[in-house]
Amino acid sequence: MITRIRLTTHGDLPKVMEIYAIARDFMYRTGNASQWIDGYPSTAYITAEIDAGHSFVCENQDGELVGTFCFIIGDDPTYEKIYEGEWLNRDLYGTVHRIASAGKEKGVAETCFQWCFDRCGNIRVDTHRDNRVMQRILEKLGFTYCGIIYVSNGTERLAYQKTGWEK
Repeated sequence: MITRIRLTTHGDLPKVMEIYAIARDFMYRTGNASQWIDGYPSTAYITAEIDAGHSFVCENQDGELVGTFCFIIGDDPTYEKIYEGEWLNRDLYGTVHRIASAGKEKGVAETCFQWCFDRCGNIRVDTHRDNRVMQRILEKLGFTYCGIIYVSNGTERLAYQKTGWEK
């Protein structure tokens, strides 16, 4: 069970990178072999997120790191244009990126989203078309599919939004 979410420290970096490696392997095994490839996210990228105060870790009751994610409140340039749909609103929002679990605890994603909603009641998130696991989680948690966005490397992502927290 996750008992604490806190900012990631530089000392957490080796474990965070291990969690991302576990998540990449899980995605590959569940039919999502083209997301988080070529070493993404890199150590340098996560270090920059730590420095910016956007990277968070989840601890279980034993203090072990069992999950990680990025959360930013404010405009995300990737979300400026949406295709084949529209956002639910144009209000201030938080964006959740790169949720990853070590596979040791259930409910990591739900706990992360709840924590984010406690800080901003308007959340946007995107996921790869092949990431069926995340799509099911988003649907279970009541996110609305809004359309397609394109990330900086030009690849498409399915975009979701939720206002308020009700499962």
